[in-house]
Amino acid sequence: MVRGKVEMKRIENATSRQVTFSKRRNGIFKKAYELSVLCDAEVALILFSQKGRLYQFSSSDMQKTIKRYLQRAKDENRSTEVQPNTQHLQYEAAMMASKIELLENSQRKLLGHNLVVCSIEELQEIDNQLERSLNNIRAKKSQLFKEEIEKLRAKEKIMLEENARLGEKLQFGFRPKNSAQKQKEKTIESHSTTAIESEVVTELFIGLPTSRNAS
Repeated sequence: MVRGKVEMKRIENATSRQVTFSKRRNGIFKKAYELSVLCDAEVALILFSQKGRLYQFSSSDMQKTIKRYLQRAKDENRSTEVQPNTQHLQYEAAMMASKIELLENSQRKLLGHNLVVCSIEELQEIDNQLERSLNNIRAKKSQLFKEEIEKLRAKEKIMLEENARLGEKLQFGFRPKNSAQKQKEKTIESHSTTAIESEVVTELFIGLPTSRNAS
């Protein structure tokens, strides 16, 4: 007798639903056992009925299998999180490599290499770039010259001021003496000489008087 094709929808009759559950539960457990034996696979099967009753099958230890499953699922989640970042980094690396290649080609052309394959428009663009570069170099060179000239001028000003101060000091140190100063210095020297002579005479008469014999 050929079995008809079963329509995949909920069985409304409770008795028929329970009978179908029991038959298919036993069938799926049998298939799980056969798969573990024939293929040497680690199989764990957990099943809850409509009323919440637990049915389970494990070809080894159920707890070890569940622990292994959880660890594997955790590793796969990490791999899934890392994969987009890896793809983004690979894309960024490819873009950077492309930019570097373009810059190297542009640099070689600016140095006069690989110009054979360039069109007239590309050669004109290279000429414009070189002209802009030369203008920038000249502007920078002119700026540096101006800054150096300003530094030299400031140094020159400092040296002139220092030279003027030294000239004033020398002029003040060798100023000639007038006649009044010379007369004053002579008077001071004369008084000093007189004082020294007085001290010498006074020193000659100091001491006890000597006694004289009567003639």
